[in-house]
Amino acid sequence: MKSDHLSNLICYCFEYTRQDIEDDVKKNGRSLIMEKIQAEKKFGNCRCPEKNPNGR
Repeated sequence: MKSDHLSNLICYCFEYTRQDIEDDVKKNGRSLIMEKIQAEKKFGNCRCPEKNPNGR
């Protein structure tokens, strides 16, 4: 269900959920997701003001 997915989002821009972060830790020994988000932000690919209900 889409609304369930949205309620579980940690990152609205790239649609990462808590489960994504947990899976990333299991796979890599730590989460690499924040590094991926930071790299995308450097390239101007962050759309938090449009996608995040809190505008950040």
